[in-house]
Amino acid sequence: MKGQKGFVLMAKRPLLGLFQTIARWQIVHRERQMLASMSDDALKDIGLNRADVAHETHRHVWEDPLRK
Repeated sequence: MKGQKGFVLMAKRPLLGLFQTIARWQIVHRERQMLASMSDDALKDIGLNRADVAHETHRHVWEDPLRK
C-alpha cells in the first residue's frame, strides 16, 4: 500500500530531523565564532562592523536567519 511505504521510511529514521537541526545549530554557532574572531578590516570588506557582529553573536543558536 502506498501509505505504508511512507510510514516505513519514517519509522527507520525517526530522529533524522532532530539530528539535522542540531547539526545546523553547530554550523551556525561555529560561523558566529569565526565572525567574532575576524579583524576590523576583514569585517569592513564584507560590509559589517563590530556592532553588527556583537548583535549576531549574542543571538540564540535556534534563531536561524535563513529560517530553515
